[in-house]
Amino acid sequence: MDLTPAQRRMAFIVIVLALAGLGAFLLWPRPSPAASAPAAHPSTSAPAPVPSSPAAPASPVPSGPGVNIYQLLPFSQADLTDAAGVVRRFCSDYTTYSYTESAGSYVGRMRGLVTSELAATLAQDYATPGVAQTRTQQKQTASGSGAITALRAFGASSLTFLVTLNQKTYSTPHSGKTTAHTASGDYAITIARSGSGWQVNDIQLASAGNS
Repeated sequence: MDLTPAQRRMAFIVIVLALAGLGAFLLWPRPSPAASAPAAHPSTSAPAPVPSSPAAPASPVPSGPGVNIYQLLPFSQADLTDAAGVVRRFCSDYTTYSYTESAGSYVGRMRGLVTSELAATLAQDYATPGVAQTRTQQKQTASGSGAITALRAFGASSLTFLVTLNQKTYSTPHSGKTTAHTASGDYAITIARSGSGWQVNDIQLASAGNS
């Protein structure tokens, strides 16, 4: 059947519109299924924060066996204790005297604590004329002690301690009035092995060195 001119124009318009709709469908960007899909369970509130796990307690640092410092030294702990004991006894005898004592008596108390060389030096110092005369005239007596403050130096067979000597001296001059005088000073005392023990072989002011 032949179409009239009006019918042909109407068919042409329908085909153009159909093709335009098909082109629009094919060319228009479409959202991805994931983006267009609604949330399965929409939430109206902010998500709850994820609870943080408590911090793990610090692991204790494993402690290895302690270092024995005496393994690195030429003397043992017992040696050091014995040497310090000799130094303390020496300090007590060294700072204690009486005007009634002779040099031999004064040094005799230290027998075994000091070397023979040091004993001779101490006896000489004690008997120094001016010192001995003053001691006798003022009827001086003294007592004291020593406090070890440090180990200054050591060698294969010797130790040098820093010691604070404290001494209290009483004087009774011709007036008959007794006065007391307290003095202290820092000294370096060196002690050396002697057989199975220790003997003091030197004493000097700490400022003089003796290291």
